[in-house]
Amino acid sequence: MELGIVIIIATIVAYIVHRLRQPIIIGYMITGVIIGPVVFNLVASEDMFSAFAKIGISFLLFMVGLSLNVKHIQKVGKVATLTGIGQVLFTSVIGYFICRGLGFPHMTSIYIGIALTFSSTIIVIKLLSDKEDLDKLYGRIVVGILVIQDLVAIFLLMFMSSYGKSWEFFGKSFIFGIGAIALVYLVARYVFPKLLPSIAKSQELLFLFSLGWCFVLSIGFSLFNFSIEIGALLAGISLASTPFAAQINSKVRSIRDFFILMFFISLISHVTFSDLGIVIKPAIILSLFVLLGSPIVVLLVMGFLGFSKRNSFLSGITIAQISEFSLIVIMMGVSKGLIEGKILSMITLVSIFTMFGSTYWIMYGSKMYQHVAPFLKLFERKELIDKLNYHDKKMEYKIYLFGYNRTGYSILRSLRRLKKSYLVIDHNPDTVITLAKEGIHCKYGDAEDIELLAELDPSKVEMVISTIPDFDTNMLIIDKIRETNKRAIIIITAHHLADALKFYEKGADYVILPHYISGDHASTIIENFGTNFNKFLEYKIHHIKDLRKKRHLKHHVIMGEQDFI
Repeated sequence: MELGIVIIIATIVAYIVHRLRQPIIIGYMITGVIIGPVVFNLVASEDMFSAFAKIGISFLLFMVGLSLNVKHIQKVGKVATLTGIGQVLFTSVIGYFICRGLGFPHMTSIYIGIALTFSSTIIVIKLLSDKEDLDKLYGRIVVGILVIQDLVAIFLLMFMSSYGKSWEFFGKSFIFGIGAIALVYLVARYVFPKLLPSIAKSQELLFLFSLGWCFVLSIGFSLFNFSIEIGALLAGISLASTPFAAQINSKVRSIRDFFILMFFISLISHVTFSDLGIVIKPAIILSLFVLLGSPIVVLLVMGFLGFSKRNSFLSGITIAQISEFSLIVIMMGVSKGLIEGKILSMITLVSIFTMFGSTYWIMYGSKMYQHVAPFLKLFERKELIDKLNYHDKKMEYKIYLFGYNRTGYSILRSLRRLKKSYLVIDHNPDTVITLAKEGIHCKYGDAEDIELLAELDPSKVEMVISTIPDFDTNMLIIDKIRETNKRAIIIITAHHLADALKFYEKGADYVILPHYISGDHASTIIENFGTNFNKFLEYKIHHIKDLRKKRHLKHHVIMGEQDFI
């Protein structure tokens, strides 16, 4: 009966939170407050909820690991690594000094500073996926930063598990940890490719295997005095790079949600807000630091690396919240008697405030950028951006191509045959550098930057092509071109039929719909080749050669593909 009442309350709260367009995880937190001692005090079976909570935290971090593929770091280059490490270092250090200024003890300030560094992988990936921004440059960078954060979290949790023990114990634990991580890597690299295909023939067996692997590592790490969180996270990461990660994710998700609910209920129901008057002020200050400080740190690091202020801004506000790791870190400190229990209440408030705030930041980030863009110029290295450009400022280009990767690569081949001057505009510095090396006139910039569009002077251009699938960006391009040029041919890309029709109404001359074009192209090939094996073989050889070149140029780095996440 007690469990049934809890689930009913959780359902009602989750529905309200969903209607407010907030992450369901916030609903779980609010449910914990409602059934806890502050409101109804419904948690009588503490042992049951505690057991559920331990399983829930394993599932939570297992799913986080499943959403992350370490190979992603190689594909986004140094920016995610340097930004991720820089964000962790700066946020923890600044957070420490803020806590000291608020009067917290040295050890408490260390724990809080560390807790403030981790962003919520689950919330970020969910919201970026809803916005269809995972395949954008800033989305790929953000996921890379999250991977770095989680790798840092693994080593921090290992260290915290051994804190207070002898140096000999710590040394043995560290060696075991490195050895265990290496063993998990070897299993994922050499055993899973041979074992999983046969297991995956049965969906039920694949489901049981993934659960078993999660608990094998969780129990294994706990036996050596590490937290179960490390084992669960590593189990997920080891399966993330397999072709069956999506299937496992879908199978585990439903059971995961129930146990995660139990975790947050168990966690927050033990939080007493009797000290609310004491913790509310520092909670607000720390929340503002996370919501404002993390974006500034990212702006500084990415700006130093030469990225545009827009990509830096969107990356920064996307990670401006604390995560489930933050609560785990504080729980470990409380359990070891190193920090007071009221700190858990404070960090819980910070997590709720920042999750609420950052959700709206992520959802309306592009609109926010339009208002703050003039104030972000100091975060850009103008001299470095100018060096990226490879074009003749005096030349009147007849064709503008926005976006090079994937679709733009194919279009560029056709532009060369037209024998008209063209300029490629792309927001990825690495792409611009590659184009410049090939002698292609290119410019580094973001199509959503009004200043860039004004600088290009579209009044005399004959054709504008955008391979960028973002609706607002393409609407802006059409607006700016049509203001001064009524005869320019405008070609836009869309992923949805409704968007395509709106582009036509706005003034586009042709809308590229990749999914439909792919089907039409395949249909044309079938009509032309019929059942002629030799023609298909000849085309296959040509297509493979073209795909390999695209892979070399990293056009395959698209969120959602199995080799990416």
